[in-house]
Amino acid sequence: MCNQKVSYICATKRFRFMKRDVFQGREIDMIKQSRKFILVLINDLAVEQLNVIPVGFNNNIIWNVGHLIWAQQEVCYRRSGFKIQVEDKYFSPFRSGSKPDAFADEKEIIVIKQLLISTIDQFITDLENNVFIIDDAVSGLSFHDWLHAGYIMALKRLV
Repeated sequence: MCNQKVSYICATKRFRFMKRDVFQGREIDMIKQSRKFILVLINDLAVEQLNVIPVGFNNNIIWNVGHLIWAQQEVCYRRSGFKIQVEDKYFSPFRSGSKPDAFADEKEIIVIKQLLISTIDQFITDLENNVFIIDDAVSGLSFHDWLHAGYIMALKRLV
């Protein structure tokens, strides 16, 4: 297990000599890239299309977007003992294993799209202010974001 006071990440085959701040910067950049990509991907979709759950799928496009916000808030804030940075209505409905229980209207969709970027910006600010030190779990967020980008691309073809 890494000691957070140490400037180098835990010795792993992949990141053995990478300084923690370099690792953090790369991971955060990858998360921001994935989220910007997703926003471009869904930009041309109507509210109804964002809410469609195609046959064979458990969730819709807007749920996948909200789920990314949930995952980042869960891993970076709640599990670290900090208060989440979003209203609960943009957190709890998107937890793992959940399904959309209501139609997301245009106002909710606008907020979800804004939160997709603003939560990462807040996270960067909190890191810069040493509110907490990023841990290895955050490295999975980038992969998770891109995984859901793939789901969104599949869903987009069906709506």
